[in-house]
Amino acid sequence: VDIANGLPSFTTVGLPDGSVRESKDRVKSAIINSGYKFPSRRITVNLAPGDLKKEGTAFDLPIALGLLAAGEIIPQQSLDRYAIVGELSLDGSVRPVRGTLPIACSTLNNGLKGLILPQENAEEAALIKNLDILPVEKLYEIVEILSGRQPMVFFHAKVKPLAPPSYSTDFSDIKGLGNAKRALEIAASGMHNVLLKGPPGAGKTLIAKALPSILPDLNNEEKLETSKIYSVLDYNNRDSALVLCRPFRAPHHTISDAGLIGGGTIPRPGEVSLAHNGVLFLDELPEFKKHVLEVLRQPVEDGLVTIARAQTSITFPSRFMLVAAMNPCPCGFYGDRVNECHCNDLQIRRYLSRISGPLLDRIDMNLEIAGIKFKQLNGLEKGDSSSQIRDRVNKTRKVQERRFQKFPGIHANGLMGAKEIDQICRICDKSRMLLEKSVQRLGLSARAYHRILKISRTIADMENSENILFQHVAEAVQFRRSAA
Repeated sequence: VDIANGLPSFTTVGLPDGSVRESKDRVKSAIINSGYKFPSRRITVNLAPGDLKKEGTAFDLPIALGLLAAGEIIPQQSLDRYAIVGELSLDGSVRPVRGTLPIACSTLNNGLKGLILPQENAEEAALIKNLDILPVEKLYEIVEILSGRQPMVFFHAKVKPLAPPSYSTDFSDIKGLGNAKRALEIAASGMHNVLLKGPPGAGKTLIAKALPSILPDLNNEEKLETSKIYSVLDYNNRDSALVLCRPFRAPHHTISDAGLIGGGTIPRPGEVSLAHNGVLFLDELPEFKKHVLEVLRQPVEDGLVTIARAQTSITFPSRFMLVAAMNPCPCGFYGDRVNECHCNDLQIRRYLSRISGPLLDRIDMNLEIAGIKFKQLNGLEKGDSSSQIRDRVNKTRKVQERRFQKFPGIHANGLMGAKEIDQICRICDKSRMLLEKSVQRLGLSARAYHRILKISRTIADMENSENILFQHVAEAVQFRRSAA
């Protein structure tokens, strides 16, 4: 901030958006209403670097303090070791802003001592250890502190006991669907993508919504990663700044490609990033626009999505389990034993062609779900609960974590690349002959072949088997037959 002689003006340079340009009116009123004199001179605010677009109201407080420092109301050196964010009200109150968590991470990584921010954002920023958090409610308050007239009182978060994650659907409440439960346990154990195909009312959506209840709990690093994304969009729960449960995102089929992948003039995370470390559920898969589905290829394969604009390029994390559900035909009853299908071959082919082969090839497991019989629906017998299944999944994941200690960025079988598959997924001659016949008869691609090996490795890990046996490969092949 520079104050020079000349006609009174207030100029902001450095590619500010509308909300940043409007900050001059908020800053002026906040300074005057806080009891300080606003300089009637030529004011220039420079937002560096000048080639990066600036957005949001978080610049209000730093601009105001920069003005007061340039006017020698507060010492300039008092600002040197702090990052400052906050929106100002006209009366000088400091309002909360979004994106506090990644800002706090950046503050620490850039070697600054602490972060001055609104009181409402203090708990979220305190998730970053070894960083001094100085929360403020009024502009007058922070001026008094930086001038040395009041002591600095840093924020210390109270340690709250974390409640165990709660889920609306438990696997024990789902009647029948034994094969589907087995398949989802395999998927959860190895972080594999799943396609559920079956008639309406077969339980596809129900069992997909129960999937997060059997996934391993988020570790501290995953909680922080996920919370950063939600902080950027101001989606964090006000009761807890930390995301405690694995995300489950189920966007409607009318979503745009920008809503799914992310985008905008200044790129923002989309649903694939909000599902990071969790589950992305696409119900009625063929009803999604074809070009929207095609943009899923990169995040499904690479675990990240890059959004390029003329002025910038941003990469967001998107490591998620993809679970999709669809009917076998437009009416939904093709192959059903009870209800008659009224679709002709052309309609069925046209319906299925809405999903491209390359996208289907990136889905590990393809599962046919038949309708539930009345005896199963009305029966009293319950299967394993979600907690019992999650215990088994955790044991399998620990086996994989030990195996992949020497492979950075990989913690589950579903994340293996071709190089890791060659080293880890070795099979016997009998299994190799089965795979050869399967590839020839089903017309499987090299990617599908590798996915069968990854599923086989997961099934072997579930049985605590060091080697992949013939029965493991045979079961894995069953999950590719319906895709052919």
